[in-house]
Amino acid sequence: MHPRPTLRRLLPALLPLLAAVPAAAGEPASFIETFDRIDGKRWYISDGWTNGEHQNCTWSSRAVRVEDGILKLMYVPDTSGAGQHRCAEVQSDERFLHGTFEAKVRTNHRSSGINAAFFTYIGPVHKQPHDEIDFEILTRDTASVDLNTYVAGEPKNGTRVPLDPPSHEGWHVFSIQWEPERIRWFIDGKLVHEATETLPTADQKIFLSHWSTDVLTDWMGRFEPPAEPVALEVDWVAWTRPGETCQFPESVLCGAEE
Repeated sequence: MHPRPTLRRLLPALLPLLAAVPAAAGEPASFIETFDRIDGKRWYISDGWTNGEHQNCTWSSRAVRVEDGILKLMYVPDTSGAGQHRCAEVQSDERFLHGTFEAKVRTNHRSSGINAAFFTYIGPVHKQPHDEIDFEILTRDTASVDLNTYVAGEPKNGTRVPLDPPSHEGWHVFSIQWEPERIRWFIDGKLVHEATETLPTADQKIFLSHWSTDVLTDWMGRFEPPAEPVALEVDWVAWTRPGETCQFPESVLCGAEE
C-alpha cells in the first residue's frame, strides 16, 4: 500500500479553508485534488486520438488509473511490434487565468523518447491561439526538467533545470505562479525560473500527460520503448486563485522564495 502523505491526512481540516472565500461569479474556486477517484466533473480523460504526427502513441482511457490515492498515467508499450503504444492524459474541464498551479509528481522509469508533463494549455482545438506553461520531464534524463511557455504558438522563456533526486527516485512538488506581469516556476518551494516578457494571456486548462515520439529525437531522444508498462504518478494537483494565501502545507504559497 502507498503510505498516505501528510497532505492527505490533513485534508478534512483543510477543505473548509478552501471553501471559506467564495469565488466570484463565473470564476473557478481554489481546489486540491487528491485522487481518491477520478472526478468526472473536474477531469476529462483523453481517449482515442493522438495530438499529431509527432506522437507515436494513442491516448487511451485504459491507461489512466487510480491506485491507493495515486493517479497513474501509464505508458503501455505494444510488445507485439505493431507499434500500437498506449499513452495517458487528463485535462481539467475548467479554464484558469492566473493563480498558482501545483502538482506532486514522480516517474517510475527512465526511458528515452518519452515525456512526462504537468502544464497548462489552450489552443486551436479550443478555437484559441496556442498558449502554454510547462513542466516537462524527458524521461531519458530524470535528473532534469524542461520549463517553457508558448505564446501564440511560439516557444518562449525556455530553460532546463536539475531535479535532485531524479524524478524516478523521489517525489517533487512542481509549482507555477502565473501573474499578469510574470510567471515563476518553483520546485519543492524553491524558485528555479522566472519570465517577465512575452507571456501567455489566455485562460488555460490544466493537463497531465505521458506520451512518446519517434520524430522529436533532438529534444526527447531516440525512442526506445520500455519493456513493460511505466507510469507518471501524481499524488495531488491544486490550483489557488490569485490573491489567496497558503491553503495546505505543501503549497508553495506557504513558504515560497520571493
